[in-house]
Amino acid sequence: MAKYIYYNPNPLGNKTGDCVVRALTKFLDIDWDTVYLDLFAMAFKKKDMMDKNSTWGDYLKSLGYERKFIPNTCPMCYSISDFADEHPSGKYVVATDSHVVAVVDGNYYDTWDSGDKIPMFYWEKGEAPNGTTKLSAANVLSTTSSAANLSK
Repeated sequence: MAKYIYYNPNPLGNKTGDCVVRALTKFLDIDWDTVYLDLFAMAFKKKDMMDKNSTWGDYLKSLGYERKFIPNTCPMCYSISDFADEHPSGKYVVATDSHVVAVVDGNYYDTWDSGDKIPMFYWEKGEAPNGTTKLSAANVLSTTSSAANLSK
């Protein structure tokens, strides 16, 4: 049976609108600051926002993860809790229409019990793309003079 586990990796303990960063820290086993900066770099490159599905999705894709859609057979009767029950092992990032949560080994991790939310798609480990290099904030900022000037 799926269990909600309180999880807030924010270094200052802030409860803020960081569900994408929070979910990815658990899913990727990377600290909050690193995920935040990596997403910032991807968003900067794309000239888009960090919490857009396409931004964090491209970040996961660059790391070799695959997106899968959840069948629409019973859209209002299938929840994150149900997803976690059906996935008792492995790591997943599950997205709803307005939220993102990590599911690890049948439990879902969040700052609040989001188990009743309706999932639309999820990410899981796939094949790493050949010749892909990880985008990082340091790489983007060092090659972009206008962004480097902003940090002064």
